[in-house]
Amino acid sequence: MTPPLRVAREGAVEVWTIDVPDAGNAVSGADFVECLENAVDAVNRDVTVGAVILTGEGALFSSGGNVKEMADHRGVFGLEPIEQRHAYVDTIQRIPRAMVRCEAPVIAAVNGPAVGAGCDLAMMCDLRIVTDGAFFAESFVQIGLIPGDGGSWFLPRVVGEARAAEMTLTGDRVRAEAALEWGMVSAVVAADDLLPEAHALAERIVKNPAHAVRMAKRLLLASRTDSLDSVLGLAAAMQPLAHSDPEHHQRVDAWRRARADRKPND
Repeated sequence: MTPPLRVAREGAVEVWTIDVPDAGNAVSGADFVECLENAVDAVNRDVTVGAVILTGEGALFSSGGNVKEMADHRGVFGLEPIEQRHAYVDTIQRIPRAMVRCEAPVIAAVNGPAVGAGCDLAMMCDLRIVTDGAFFAESFVQIGLIPGDGGSWFLPRVVGEARAAEMTLTGDRVRAEAALEWGMVSAVVAADDLLPEAHALAERIVKNPAHAVRMAKRLLLASRTDSLDSVLGLAAAMQPLAHSDPEHHQRVDAWRRARADRKPND
């Protein structure tokens, strides 16, 4: 049986592919959540993974929740309200917690529509590249729901409060070019170029010392919620670790040699 999240390794880059074809690459299933947590934990144990690319199989990035189960009142959607509250905490809300604790940078290669929780999952990534035919939609209100997966926390941090309010309160689609204009994505590319461009971006990351990249990501995450003093304190604690990394010494030595070999007129 194909897992709902396939993991492949290409050099220092892992590729995670959402593969739930019978439910629009839904991410609300307990099996997907478990696979995602396992993938994050494995990356955190393996510092040789310099970056992760997250994409979807087929023509969709992710449709978010399993709408078929919603319509049939099955699974989480068939529980009583109190039970459903706890089920949200125990299933889909584990996704943002897992994504935030992933130490390696994650690039969302958005290959098609990213809707509802699928849109939010893309916002949980550190960087986003999108095909020219894709779109984002924070569409919960259009079926009478709210972002129950942390989208109301992540989305404003990506696009700002006004844009996030517009997306959340209308549920309207944001197409690729608008997403680029809004700063949601780093690039819009043709479908055939999506994974090559995502790999090219990943390679720009993994060429740097892995420990420094992971600590830099942690500082960026801390800056979302912590005070300046707290972030400065964290940086002061991390920087000696960076200075003691052998790769830091190797690179400084290489810089010194290159400078010594440089001709005066270079």
